[in-house]
Amino acid sequence: MARESVKPEVMSPVGGWPQLRAAVEAGADAVFFGVEAFHARAKVGFTNEELPDLMRTLHGRGVLGFVTFNVLVFDRELREAERQLIHLAESGVDAIIVQDHGVARLAHEICPDLPIHGSTQMSITSAEGAELARRFGASRVVLGRELSLRDIGRIAAQTDVELETFVHGALCVSYSGQCFSSEAWGGRSANRGQCAQACRLPYELFVDGVRRDLGDARYLLSPGDLYALHQVPDLVALGVNCLKIEGRYKDADFVALTTAAYRKAVDEAWAGLPLSVTPDEERDLEQVYSRGLGPHFLSGTNHQQVVRGRAPRHRGVRVGTVRGITERGVLVELSGEVKPGDGLVFDPANWRTPEGREEGGFLYGLWQRGRQVETVRPGETAELRFGRGAVDPARVRVGDPVWRTHDPGLAARVKPLLEASDPVHTRPVAAHFRGHVGEVPTLTLTDERGRSVTATLPDPLQPARNRALDGATLTEQLGKLGGTGYHLAGLTADLGGPGFLPVSALNALRREAVERLTALRGQAPERRIQPRLDDVLREAISTPPQATSDKPHPRLHLLVRTPEQLDAAIEERPDSITLDYLELYGLKPSVERVRAAGVPVRVASPRILKPTEQNLQKFLLSLKAGVLVRSGGLLEGLQGTPDLPPLTGDFSLNAANVLTTRALLDLGLTRVTPTHDLNAAQITELAGLVGPERLEVVAYGHLPVFHTEHCVFCRFLSSGTDYTNCGHPCESHRVALRDERGRTHPVLADVGCRNTVFEGRPQVAGAHLGEWLAAGLRDFRLEFVHETPQEVREVVRAHRAFLAGELNGRGLEDRLRALSDQGTTEGSLFVPEGFDLLPALPVV
Repeated sequence: MARESVKPEVMSPVGGWPQLRAAVEAGADAVFFGVEAFHARAKVGFTNEELPDLMRTLHGRGVLGFVTFNVLVFDRELREAERQLIHLAESGVDAIIVQDHGVARLAHEICPDLPIHGSTQMSITSAEGAELARRFGASRVVLGRELSLRDIGRIAAQTDVELETFVHGALCVSYSGQCFSSEAWGGRSANRGQCAQACRLPYELFVDGVRRDLGDARYLLSPGDLYALHQVPDLVALGVNCLKIEGRYKDADFVALTTAAYRKAVDEAWAGLPLSVTPDEERDLEQVYSRGLGPHFLSGTNHQQVVRGRAPRHRGVRVGTVRGITERGVLVELSGEVKPGDGLVFDPANWRTPEGREEGGFLYGLWQRGRQVETVRPGETAELRFGRGAVDPARVRVGDPVWRTHDPGLAARVKPLLEASDPVHTRPVAAHFRGHVGEVPTLTLTDERGRSVTATLPDPLQPARNRALDGATLTEQLGKLGGTGYHLAGLTADLGGPGFLPVSALNALRREAVERLTALRGQAPERRIQPRLDDVLREAISTPPQATSDKPHPRLHLLVRTPEQLDAAIEERPDSITLDYLELYGLKPSVERVRAAGVPVRVASPRILKPTEQNLQKFLLSLKAGVLVRSGGLLEGLQGTPDLPPLTGDFSLNAANVLTTRALLDLGLTRVTPTHDLNAAQITELAGLVGPERLEVVAYGHLPVFHTEHCVFCRFLSSGTDYTNCGHPCESHRVALRDERGRTHPVLADVGCRNTVFEGRPQVAGAHLGEWLAAGLRDFRLEFVHETPQEVREVVRAHRAFLAGELNGRGLEDRLRALSDQGTTEGSLFVPEGFDLLPALPVV
């Protein structure tokens, strides 16, 4: 599929007005930001009242404004979501960035003219994933940050959906939309804009039960930052439509510098010119904010590079190494320039520090051989002195790296972009002047998108007594567009007879035309907008089944990950067994074993499928088993396939409301497992809306807190870079991470070498099973990670005892807690106090 060659937009993050002005002046084609609710950076953004004026400001400068609506929306919030979507459409936003598939479809129903962009939280890593988003109304998708240039090229060749990629800023260790660490450990969901950044905490690594010394890599889940300036020419050549800078929490300096750098890179690449970025410019990008910059997955997988693990915070630029301690300062061998006023930090790495405190402060002066000096050449050693009490030398060690985290000179270099008296980046306008003697003069301005306005003077043009109007005079006066955000791209003149206008009249004509053009550009587009939620809900909400005395018997579905667990599962003869194996080789014989035992069998798909992994779909179907569908791309790829086995949608499809759940079911799923973002009461409500027979809920399991392309096995148990040379330690070792609270969390690899870190404590639903049964739910899944065969048997038997009335909910919880050496947790199922007092979704 040939893609149209396009010059990609440069899109900048905006957390407030200073960042917005910085992005515009630095040359952004588009900005993205949140408005009040329903966006994934809950602490920053704009108000609904500000939005119309904000969009007028952006459009007046020729910049697009995209609003993030990139969270999962709960059923109780759908009415508020509809009101907000209507407001966004009426305010003239150029697109909304959406995570929730059902909300995307609702937005398209409300306003077909409002472009929808599929968020990176949709976990789109294939052309099929892009097509699924298109099915729900998206015209553009934001690709996962774990894709390589080659992956992006394959996707670009297989779909004409617009593609957007991140090129700069922080990386999540987990696939966006697939992280449940905040939900598991803090009761606050990353899919709801409340990320707790558990990936930036230190962990200890245990291999086969023995603690492994990580050296200086205690932060083994904290990736460096993305820096893809040098990959811009490749992305332009691939036909990517938009290059996105991450950082809505960053300040205006960061926005200005990064936007300017990528603006220049895109312009040069589009013109066929080589990248002209200088070392000083690259150093400024590192200085303004960096955890260590690199292209990471864009340049291909190298698990030794993505996570260095030394520190989770902004490091800036490395400027030296500690060589000794003096009575008044610190001896540092310098690798970069430092000067008085610089903010420096001494990096202790794995040396435990109270509350993570590091030694550092503002540099007072440099000394060599007892004399104060202004500069020191790289490679030389100098004594660095700080203000009294700023640095405790007892906490600085020889060999510690020294980083410059603050450079006061940076402010001066970015000032022209932040405090320019005239706009730095202006938009072209074409001017046409008509001046016929005896008629009123007119000036028509036409912008880059073909929008035109005409201004006129009140009085007719008078004959010239001396010098008549000519093209040079008109170009000089009408081209004075400083401070307007425009520049004159060309002038044509239709002159009839020698006429004369004073300069003041030409200036007035120009000002009126500019004001009219700016007002026209700032107008919200005319759009078809109408409330549609009630109609959509009528189609989505299930008709309650007729009352009957015959209630289906509760069914237990077991998910196992090892052959040993499978042995125990077959002995228990559940209602189905799902195989979730690391290796594909063991699947076929295991499927046959389960089938021979007379138990329905399913196989679990990976949560992520990249372009080179699509053959896995054929393999899974060849097993003639049911499929637990975890990937949206896989679900799309299965559409139209004849003789499909039963398909169950898993939690990773992020069904959080009736709209999304119903839409997924309409794509051929028999049942859907709700997202882990729903608490137990919300699951009960969803069952009432979509029909309890269409849900399969997890009653026992370990929450998958991180799902990551980064491989812990490869990084710390080998010297390899990827699966081709790592030696596959995941096949022979058991790995776990221990957090600062002393809890241990197992790590498993899947067939694509992606890692999942599981909550070490099983999440149990004992407190809620009674309510679920009363709501008609009958399909309960028990998922096992590192349980022994005997523990598998005991967990199954405990649940059967509950279902048989031999145990109450508390008794079930007690029995399950006794089986786990770390206890159990209610986890994401916890229902906050007062939740039931809220109104449920009104019946339509």
